[in-house]
Amino acid sequence: MDLAEGFRNHREKIVNKWVEYALSTYISSGFFIKERDQFANPVGGNIREALNRLFPLLVRGADSKEFLAPLEQIMSIRSVQEFSPSQAVAPLNAVKHITREVFAADKERKNLVHELYDFEFAVDLAVLAAFDIYMQFRERLCQVRIAEIKSGSHILTDSRCPSKLLSADNNRVLTKANGI
Repeated sequence: MDLAEGFRNHREKIVNKWVEYALSTYISSGFFIKERDQFANPVGGNIREALNRLFPLLVRGADSKEFLAPLEQIMSIRSVQEFSPSQAVAPLNAVKHITREVFAADKERKNLVHELYDFEFAVDLAVLAAFDIYMQFRERLCQVRIAEIKSGSHILTDSRCPSKLLSADNNRVLTKANGI
């Protein structure tokens, strides 16, 4: 048994565990893991799709530029949520441990655990690229926020409805005028 055959035989199991781990990092992880419909669960669907696309690239040690599309798909979601940078990229690193666990549990492929160096190096490169992408998305969010503040549009997006504020102010004025 060679490593390529081991990856082919265990691809689905590894990716499913990887997806489950990545989705377990969310507060509503039960929903994200169970709901398979991409329209009812766009976060879970996108994470699932991106990791399925990323895994074969890692296995064949693809150029890190090929990782960009699936990594951007994942990081675009995780960068707008309340994850620290390390929490955002950590699920990508988990595939190394999951792969070792799956291979170690298979009696025929137990010896392949020692041959995972190139695969794990590809994962490390993907994690570093994901961190860069995460930071680019966060920087873009910051720039959008600054532009909102400069333009004044933050008043519309960050405060209560202006008409509601006017009616609340009018009610206060009427209440004071009536001595109530």
